[in-house]
Amino acid sequence: MAAVGSDPILFYDGVCGFCDRAVQFVLRQDTEQRFRFAALQSPFAHAVLARHGRNADAFDTMYLLLDAGTPRERLLSRSDGIMALLRELGGGWKVLAALAGLLPRALRDRAYDGFARNRYRWFGRYDQCMVPPPGARPRFLDDHGVDAATGGRRSAAP
Repeated sequence: MAAVGSDPILFYDGVCGFCDRAVQFVLRQDTEQRFRFAALQSPFAHAVLARHGRNADAFDTMYLLLDAGTPRERLLSRSDGIMALLRELGGGWKVLAALAGLLPRALRDRAYDGFARNRYRWFGRYDQCMVPPPGARPRFLDDHGVDAATGGRRSAAP
């Protein structure tokens, strides 16, 4: 895995059927295992969103945190977050992101918001956050052993 500050962190709605599928998609496509994940409902996500002045109780967007814990740290949402995710995946996904970037942000975000409003109806809603596949569990940052500043694991107290 890459160094802590270089790993993108995807924040997703942990009870959303579509978001679960999106996380599974990223897990399959991320051959370098760079992406890490945290449900928006987690304490880690709440701390990061608060640090960026975002409402931690609003689950209407996925966020992508880039360069966590560095001076270049940035939190992207809505269509900007999805386009950055595709660029980070590389390959043909990078081309798709470039094509989407030709559209004005207002139009991209309007389409994103329309999809987000209907995602529970179209893809369902779970009673609780998904359990990650065993091999991917270390890439999920939902537990209390995560440093909210960097997304890295905290060492145990002496």
